Amino acid sequence: MATKSHPPLMKKHSQSDLVSRLKTRKILGVGGEDDGGEVHRSKISQVLGNEIKFSGREPLGLRVWLVVSAVMLTVLALMALTFPIQLYDTIFDEELVGTKMSIRLYGGALLSISLVIWNALYTTEKVIIRWTLLTEACYFGIQFLVTAITLVENGTVSNKALVLVFSRVAFVGISLCYYYQLGRRPKKI
Repeated sequence: MATKSHPPLMKKHSQSDLVSRLKTRKILGVGGEDDGGEVHRSKISQVLGNEIKFSGREPLGLRVWLVVSAVMLTVLALMALTFPIQLYDTIFDEELVGTKMSIRLYGGALLSISLVIWNALYTTEKVIIRWTLLTEACYFGIQFLVTAITLVENGTVSNKALVLVFSRVAFVGISLCYYYQLGRRPKKI
């Protein structure tokens, strides 16, 4: 059996490597500025888009609000999961008529939302934080409606329930305020 002899390996000069690399990048359309003024490092980032991070400073108090709401929802979720009857009695000042299962399911949903908020704390991407704030605002808005309708149906209004209703309106306002602040375009100087 005859073995083929391979030609000797040729070393490329670094200058020709650089020139061929630049030619390749030019053909691919990466490395230069596009119409939006963005410089793409690779074709993948050009196709998928760059993540939108904070170009300047993030809104004042945003991270504090995310921590406060994450802690609040986590504590409320753990209370709903472990002590559903006591949680209901505390808010509505009446005994629970239905099963504990519905309040525990509520606690599970709350825990899921709080995990999303906890994860939003560790990102700098505007889109993820905006979606988290919108999720939070939707939750607080729906809870406001459900609590208000329940209070009207029961005909009794306790001070604790009124505090809950008004706090939910405030929480919707705060979340939407940060949501819109993150959506604004930064001012060019």
